[in-house]
Amino acid sequence: MPKSIKLLICDDHAVVRRGLRSLVGVKPEMELVGEAVDGEEAVAMAKKLKPDVIIMDLIMPRKDGIAAITDIKK
Repeated sequence: MPKSIKLLICDDHAVVRRGLRSLVGVKPEMELVGEAVDGEEAVAMAKKLKPDVIIMDLIMPRKDGIAAITDIKK
């Protein structure tokens, strides 16, 4: 069986996360490994979970998506 694509969702709106979770849930080749509610949590979860793909909101509390992406790339 092929390896699944590990996905991390990062958005401060629960309804957006829920919608993305529903979309990912119907794709057997994708595995949702985590959800972050702000940029700080996104950075910590990315380091811990090592996802293949991150869906990142750009405007979030504590740390915006651009700053989080910069930190994750380091």
